[in-house]
Amino acid sequence: MARLILRGFDIRKGHLDPATQTQVIADLRPILKSAPLFRPVTPSGKEMSVRMTSAGDLGWVTDKAGYRYQEQHPKGGVWPGIPNSILGIWHDLVSTEHEPDCCLVNYYGEGAKMGLHQDKDEADFSWPVLSISLGDDALFRIGNTTRGGKTESIWLSSGDVVVMGGPARLAYHGVDRIRFGSSRLLPKGGRINLTLRVAR
Repeated sequence: MARLILRGFDIRKGHLDPATQTQVIADLRPILKSAPLFRPVTPSGKEMSVRMTSAGDLGWVTDKAGYRYQEQHPKGGVWPGIPNSILGIWHDLVSTEHEPDCCLVNYYGEGAKMGLHQDKDEADFSWPVLSISLGDDALFRIGNTTRGGKTESIWLSSGDVVVMGGPARLAYHGVDRIRFGSSRLLPKGGRINLTLRVAR
């Protein structure tokens, strides 16, 4: 396990051992059953290449009405709770006194990517966003707190955890591509990225 700081992003390589990764995936299965993955659409009407869902009191959604957190899945029903196996990672690296109220689940299939963006729909930027990588490797790009300028990239592998806080909290970041089939964690391949947030 190695730790490195890249532009303020606290990157914990191999933070989750294989047994923990397997447990988290098992705990995600009932979440995906009760709150199925859906294909989000940006306010401009563009369909994103990732599929997503959420757990917690709130879920992050995007559609033609805009980016926001809401209490219900787009197809109805409240979001399921965040599993203890995932909350434990937050407790280890962020806080044991304040819980996240959203765990956004993004699934990257073959060819999926995520453009450079800021996480700025939360009410309190003093809390970091905790990002957990599971499955296939992803080329993670880190930019600046304003658009443009030089960027740096790093490959994130299954079990890597990133804490995005402090000066890096509003930095632009994204995923250029994944190495589809590079991990055996997910039977059908692909990458799951969990981001724990304090939205309220």
